[in-house]
Amino acid sequence: MAQADIQRDGPRFRGRTTIRDIADLAGVSIATVSRVLNDRPDVAPDTRETVLQVVREHGFSRNRGARALSRGRTGFVGLTLPLIADAYFGPILSGASEALYEEDMRIILGPTHHEHDREVGLLERLVRESTDGAILMLPSESEAELRALQGQGYPFVVVDPMEPPPDGIPCVSAMHSSGAKQATEHLLALGHRRIGAIAGADGWYATEERLLGFRAALAGAGILPDPELIRFSDWQIPSGEAAAEEILAHPDPPTAIFGFNDNVAIGALNAARRRGLRVPDDLSIVGFDDTFQSRIVWPQLTTVRQPLQELGRTGVSLLMRLLEGQRVEALRMELSTTLVVRASTAAPRGTADA
Repeated sequence: MAQADIQRDGPRFRGRTTIRDIADLAGVSIATVSRVLNDRPDVAPDTRETVLQVVREHGFSRNRGARALSRGRTGFVGLTLPLIADAYFGPILSGASEALYEEDMRIILGPTHHEHDREVGLLERLVRESTDGAILMLPSESEAELRALQGQGYPFVVVDPMEPPPDGIPCVSAMHSSGAKQATEHLLALGHRRIGAIAGADGWYATEERLLGFRAALAGAGILPDPELIRFSDWQIPSGEAAAEEILAHPDPPTAIFGFNDNVAIGALNAARRRGLRVPDDLSIVGFDDTFQSRIVWPQLTTVRQPLQELGRTGVSLLMRLLEGQRVEALRMELSTTLVVRASTAAPRGTADA
């Protein structure tokens, strides 16, 4: 009989048994295990009994993955993001993928490349192709499109929203305003009074929130921001260089620049070098995100650390609660940021001993 063919002296699995473990022991595919646990009829009786015996022997029915399958779920979660191999999105993806692995869930990745039509098409396929829900990282969908998706009963969580998160839409982000206020207050505490800013894309949620924090810190010190020292960017290094060139060409240039992410701050470093300025002696520079790039440039960047991996993990935690039908007290979650002081900031020239 099929039961006698099961190899009982094979390797034992440490920790929770996964769907893949059951498939390997039973000598069948993961899809077959899924069909058996979902009580689908398209499985041969001997194969079904083989899988169920392995399930009983290894206690798989107590796992979250098995519970999900037994409730009619697939065990797959869609995850859309602009870029995969990226210093910013990579750590968020890493945190989400590890959290999903711990839940015995699997990811279907959908890179969007910041293309709205492509993203909408990917989402339609995720809904149509039997994923249990999705993590949407920096989605380009409008509020109306997100509400329409929610109206279909499809569970999803937005991580790092592009637009202000609508009420009732599950969302995880960093405390952008607080982080920007910390960065600006650090420069003010060093003695800087004329501070430039290279913001992100105009109208983005992160841009607007960081501008609020930047302006709040200046206002707290009795300083009016000079609009001539504020430039917008596309968050990339070349854009940061161009913005810094314009700011530094001002007749009364700043003694410090706050870049709204590490990329544009690195662009400012490059622009300063081209103009013969020394960082931080002639110009202090602060970034935001604390990506690995902030630690490999010289001088290493003072920056605001976003908990990038934790953003991904928290998004998965919120999605799992939605899938389990648990009551969610707060649909909008903001994670705290931390200022990391490195070598790119110092007191402005002539005030070091003040």
